[in-house]
Amino acid sequence: MLLYSEMANNYFKFKQFTICQEKSAFKVGTDGVLLGACADLEGAKSILDIGTGSGLLAIMSAQRCNAEITGIEPDLSSYDQACENVNKCKWKERIAVINEDLQQYSSNCEKRFDLILTNPPYFRDSLKSPDPGRTASRHNDTLNSDELLKGVIKLLSEEGNFQLIMPYTEGSLFIAEASSFSLFCTRIIKIKPYPSGEIIRLIMKFERKRKPVIESFLTIETGTRHSYTEEYKNVTRDFYLKF
Repeated sequence: MLLYSEMANNYFKFKQFTICQEKSAFKVGTDGVLLGACADLEGAKSILDIGTGSGLLAIMSAQRCNAEITGIEPDLSSYDQACENVNKCKWKERIAVINEDLQQYSSNCEKRFDLILTNPPYFRDSLKSPDPGRTASRHNDTLNSDELLKGVIKLLSEEGNFQLIMPYTEGSLFIAEASSFSLFCTRIIKIKPYPSGEIIRLIMKFERKRKPVIESFLTIETGTRHSYTEEYKNVTRDFYLKF
């Protein structure tokens, strides 16, 4: 199941673009593809991708809508990789990549975004990788939830929304944390690996105004290895070559 691993080739080819990733700390994985495919982009004219990595989310968003997109990435190697991928894609005129972390960017940026996306570092207090870039991409030491939410509050337009993907436990905690910043969860997609499996990921949407939460489920596999559900195929069909 790709959800638990990263696609470890030096590149990953989608239907309309290719992601080179040999220099990026965070490889293409199912989490990023799911967020890129499932995020609600309706009405967005400006999008910020926090921690763009290889540029995957920014490029997927550009394929799905006509918004102007900014990706910020503090890791220099990943930034270089994102620039390379963006410059090779057909939507490069609408995507800007900036080599800054969220703290730097939010302190200097006066722009407000309709939509903020991130596939964040989310493993709290877990074993670190010896690779510093990989550790930064997977853990929340350099961007904890408080700093993430402070940056989002500053950069999000009044009517805008913030969307991200997290494991179930971390996501449930994050919903409570976000409410203390007056960001309220209004939509949750609960991801299951197969029909009888536990919920292992949450795709969440937050807004400044409290609303009834819209919940839905997405199951990836039918129960047989590499036999994908029709709902998963439909969500990712515009991207994956195999669908």
